[in-house]
Amino acid sequence: MNTNQKPSSLSNTLLVEQCRENNPKAQLALYKQYSEGMFIVAKRYLKDDAASEDAMQEGFIKAFKKLHQYKGDITFGAWLKRIVINTCLDTIKAKKLETQPLEDDLLYVADEDEGWVVEDETTMREIEKAINRLTDNYRAVIQLFLIEGYDHQEIAVILGITESASRTNLHRGKIQLKENLKHLRYGTGY
Repeated sequence: MNTNQKPSSLSNTLLVEQCRENNPKAQLALYKQYSEGMFIVAKRYLKDDAASEDAMQEGFIKAFKKLHQYKGDITFGAWLKRIVINTCLDTIKAKKLETQPLEDDLLYVADEDEGWVVEDETTMREIEKAINRLTDNYRAVIQLFLIEGYDHQEIAVILGITESASRTNLHRGKIQLKENLKHLRYGTGY
């Protein structure tokens, strides 16, 4: 064990090792440390509090079962976040929510920065509300690309779509998002 680690990462490393040995107190300590943040992550993908909490808890269960796969090359929190995001996306897929079929030969590949401007006065809360009003396929790509920082190749794998479908959903999602935020520019309400 590296003694140059920060105390919090040292205690996390110890907790993870104890969790690998199925220590319930260590599992509870990690849960308490990360549950609030993972709930916020889940809430970005699932609008419903109960569904978000279920996905967050399911993510923890998966993480504890797959702890032998955690190599420590990234922080435990980052590893857990990826599991929670994938759990949310699995929940969305399982609901078989209405999606718009895309045909690769009809897709428009957009420049990702093409006309993308959000007014300086726009708050993060207003942007989150606007994202939550997007259709599910657009919302998932927007969140993965803009908020989580995934690239189109990663998004394609996560969502089980082509890279061009990811680019198209991002482009169309941005258009819909701009429309959802347009009232702010003109000072009108919903």
